[in-house]
Amino acid sequence: MMLPLKLNFLITHPHLTFIVLLLSTLTLFLFQFLAAKSRRRVFLVDFACYKPPESQKCSRESVVNRARQHGYSEENLSFMAKVLQRVGVGDSSYVAQSIMCDPPNLTMEAAREESESVIFGAVDALLAKTKVDCSEIGILIVNCCVFSVFPSLSSVIVNRYKLREDISSYNITGMGCSAGLRAIGLAKQLLEVHPNACALVVSTENTTSSAYEGSERSKILVNCLFRIGGSAVLLSNKPSQRESSKYELLHAVHTQTASSDVSYRSIFREEDAEGFTGVTINKDLLTAAILTIEQHMKTLGVLILPLSEQLLFVKSYIIQRLSQAKIRPYIPKFNRCAEHFLPHVGGKPVLDELQKNLGFTDAHMEASTMTLHRFGNTSSSSVWYELAYVEAKDRVKKGDRIWHIAFGSGFKCSSVIWRALVDVRAEEENPWMSDINDYPVDSDNDGSFPYYFQPAKQQ
Repeated sequence: MMLPLKLNFLITHPHLTFIVLLLSTLTLFLFQFLAAKSRRRVFLVDFACYKPPESQKCSRESVVNRARQHGYSEENLSFMAKVLQRVGVGDSSYVAQSIMCDPPNLTMEAAREESESVIFGAVDALLAKTKVDCSEIGILIVNCCVFSVFPSLSSVIVNRYKLREDISSYNITGMGCSAGLRAIGLAKQLLEVHPNACALVVSTENTTSSAYEGSERSKILVNCLFRIGGSAVLLSNKPSQRESSKYELLHAVHTQTASSDVSYRSIFREEDAEGFTGVTINKDLLTAAILTIEQHMKTLGVLILPLSEQLLFVKSYIIQRLSQAKIRPYIPKFNRCAEHFLPHVGGKPVLDELQKNLGFTDAHMEASTMTLHRFGNTSSSSVWYELAYVEAKDRVKKGDRIWHIAFGSGFKCSSVIWRALVDVRAEEENPWMSDINDYPVDSDNDGSFPYYFQPAKQQ
């Protein structure tokens, strides 16, 4: 079979093909390097995760028993038990005090108390660790998906800690589990233009206001997965704080595919037929996730893939476009991009799919699966419990790259890449320290996940 002239030239002159690919890639790297040099460097001084009191620890059996007291049918109770057994959450995660009440107290006051206990706990711990004066904080970003109050949660923090009157404050809602990394991206943009500044980023979710009281299985999943938690992160662009910082922020990449109806409807907060409000997770979720991740990796790969992987991908792409025959595209080895891969703990089936598609090992996934087992899905703050895990294990060495990636409704995907500035040692304030020696454990996920999602509604 005669090959197209262009393809035949590339095959018969492989050295010229390599030179073209090399020059193109090096030019791209040069532009990236010059752009990075022109921006202010952003450092992660430290972070803190909220650890609830032991009185709020709740086993999987207790979750089902509380649902039984609330009047759930035996059929739905059996469904919840299967989900809890197979989704990866263990028996040591925490629920809000309002959920522990009999009957549950789902009032606005109880929701506010939950948010304040989590946020103040995380921020108090961060301020104690960093010794930063509140007057130094010039940027405040708070994200909480389903709980919106007046005054806003950012105003709650300003009032509690008497922050500056000229502080730039932002309150992010409705952005799902990727909101925490979106907030980091926003902080990065602000710190690149505001000199000599510190930014406080607070990520949490409110389980009191997101609890579902109805009987639709696609909404009951939220009650099985989500647990109480939150994080506080201090970022700075001050050169004087580089020596006291743990990490440098290298990249923040965000992808949004809400223009697709499939993505837009895959996770949706709405009322059921009985008037109960809940978050619907439908059958299009994995389709939306794959679509968004594919788009995300096209942008992110240029920034973080090793040069050798980029050359192999470009070569495969050129040959594929010029050839009339079907050629399987080269899949880059993303497991070479970072020493620590920390994806949002949406659930064990999601983590398994991500591991398979990106080629990561069980060792790479340990921090995420163990965080899911110990703390459950704490939404946008989960990636910080994962980083706390690898720090508690004394695994972060100077120069290591950390890859945070999270997914959220919309559908959205966000990645943040860090580089360790020092060998990070375990600290007593770490939420893992009381039981880190007990991990890793078998996550005892038996059988396939029981998908009882309803189809997505058409616009």
